[in-house]
Amino acid sequence: MKKKSAIVELLEVMAQLRSPRGCPWDREQNHKTLRYQAVEEVYELLDAIEAEDDQEMEEELGDLLLQVVFHSQLARERGAFDFERVTRSITEKLVRRHPHVFGAVKVKNIDEVWANWEKIKSAEKHGTRRARASALDGIPRHLPALLRAEKLLKKAIKAKLLQPAKGRRLTQDALARGLFRLARQAQARGWSAEDLLRREVGRQERALRRREGRGSSLLAEAARVG
Repeated sequence: MKKKSAIVELLEVMAQLRSPRGCPWDREQNHKTLRYQAVEEVYELLDAIEAEDDQEMEEELGDLLLQVVFHSQLARERGAFDFERVTRSITEKLVRRHPHVFGAVKVKNIDEVWANWEKIKSAEKHGTRRARASALDGIPRHLPALLRAEKLLKKAIKAKLLQPAKGRRLTQDALARGLFRLARQAQARGWSAEDLLRREVGRQERALRRREGRGSSLLAEAARVG
């Protein structure tokens, strides 16, 4: 008798945990009750990677995979999708977005790889409810504030809504100390540096979107005149 693959066995275990005779805790869960567990598992995986601990990394990757399997089982019960569709979808996406590996497209460097990736992604989403009307779209709302700020700046500069910052020479250590000092000053006043930066990122994003909108309006007007 052929032995079951590890992933098939995991899927069966998850289905049994969710069955009427399964675990009461697992049966009570839904997508929303689990949503922050995936974030926690990712951070634990980051800790394992930073520690270069292969044993811990193996365990944390398993915990992260469980989140994928759990959500897939919940979706299967709703008739939405299942693990098979999740894995097939990501496989097809990888092949589709790497035409320089699985197709005849030639690239010279990583910049061209990324340019092709963005073009293909934009074409995939065009005309769907997931189409990105703004160059600033696609930044997860629940990212930590500093990471969200970095991604917003990267997109804004790429879209030429902002110019790269210029100023006096600054070392990484000096900048790190400055960030820590700001967080300490916020704490001394009873403020959350995370919340403050999150609000400011939101304000900056709204301003950048207005600037982008004005630019689009001018282009449209020029096209009509032309």
